[in-house]
Amino acid sequence: MALLDVDGLTTVFPSERGPVAVVDGVSFAIEAGEVLALVGESGCGKSMTALSMLRLVPSPGRVAGGRILLAGEDVLALPAAAMRRVRGRLAAMIFQEPGTSLNPVMTVGAQVIEAIRLHEPVSRGAARARTVELFEQVGIPDPVERVDAYPHQLSGGLKQRVMIAVALAARPKLLIADEPTTALDVTIQAQILELLDRLCRTLGMAVLLITHDFGIVNTLADRVAVMYAGQLVERGTRADLLGEPRHPYTAALLRAMPARATRGERLPEIPGAVPPPGARPSGCRFVTRCPLAFEPCPDLDPGWTRIGDGHAVRCHAVAQGRA
Repeated sequence: MALLDVDGLTTVFPSERGPVAVVDGVSFAIEAGEVLALVGESGCGKSMTALSMLRLVPSPGRVAGGRILLAGEDVLALPAAAMRRVRGRLAAMIFQEPGTSLNPVMTVGAQVIEAIRLHEPVSRGAARARTVELFEQVGIPDPVERVDAYPHQLSGGLKQRVMIAVALAARPKLLIADEPTTALDVTIQAQILELLDRLCRTLGMAVLLITHDFGIVNTLADRVAVMYAGQLVERGTRADLLGEPRHPYTAALLRAMPARATRGERLPEIPGAVPPPGARPSGCRFVTRCPLAFEPCPDLDPGWTRIGDGHAVRCHAVAQGRA
């Protein structure tokens, strides 16, 4: 059984026309020790999927359907008190901006100590010693001194390492990394990605990596799920999606990646924008931007077409042999 099994996850927000699905019937699974990359443009529902898994959807939104099994626990059926124990112990999340996630008036060590003692009945001294170990584990230099530093005294890369230490405090089985390198320069990005890869392999954690960058996918992911307008549209191994993308949206994202061969040239753009919830086409959601759209696409939502072992796509053109 997979460590994480998400089936038909649907998250809605109220609107004048009634509930609108921001995450719409999303299903995927992650094994222990595996990295699944959830890829797509901003506004596709990636972060809301992660927040839904931890039952942190901001009000007035709510999870309206589906099932989430995490290490055998039915997350959506747990009472609030039990859910608080799940967050941190079974699943932890690294957010996009470490500078806004850390409390500016507490030392970074105190924030990790607090996370440890929330889940483990240990003394403050023991929690401090564990914090120093965590800082060493995530590659923070001079960990004994850094424990007493405040966030403003650390670089962006060190703050992100502190956030990873906070996430690891209770030894979670699943780590959710939401754009973990967005605010970092290229060199620090590479260091953080190498760190996440090493932690996943050595600790046996499952990782859900949320990103829009296929360069990061190529570095870290085992499997990939591509999300568009609240739905998954393609899923498969890293080799499948980078080597032979079948959905027009996946192919367009890959064409828009900078490469040495195209240095100095204008990158191809995907025309239009992701349709907002409540204004999505009734058929394929990519239809207004798709160069392969034909008769059934505007009106009929495509089902999954299996391409190979573990590789599947939602596309009428693929299903009818046009792509």
